[in-house]
Amino acid sequence: MNKITVIGRWVKDLELKFTLGNGTAVATSTIAIDRRFKKEGQQEADFVPVVIWGKQAESTAKYTSKGSLVGISGRIQTRNYENKQGNKVYITEIVVEEVQFLESKKKEANIPTSANNTTSDYSESEDSSDIPF
Repeated sequence: MNKITVIGRWVKDLELKFTLGNGTAVATSTIAIDRRFKKEGQQEADFVPVVIWGKQAESTAKYTSKGSLVGISGRIQTRNYENKQGNKVYITEIVVEEVQFLESKKKEANIPTSANNTTSDYSESEDSSDIPF
């Protein structure tokens, strides 16, 4: 069985592309997943590459952005390729089968201009100062 379910925040906006042949959408990003325990008072996170295919890729790119809290489930996939220097590079990523949006997308007008300004007209279930990026 190859099944993974995680909750985390996008490290960057999803990069949406379309395949050449049939134009299938594919979105890629990285998700930051908080570890359960803190090390020396500091929260640690794991950063895992993510791939989303099809209509789900389009809607996830449209309705989420950097810092959005999402729940994803899918499978672990490994692949490798040879880089320009001739070295083999191994990649482990999550291929997403399901996405749950766990907060509404932030509007551009509501993004604080400084770290001390936390006013906005939406509520979050978590303190945004805990975001590891």
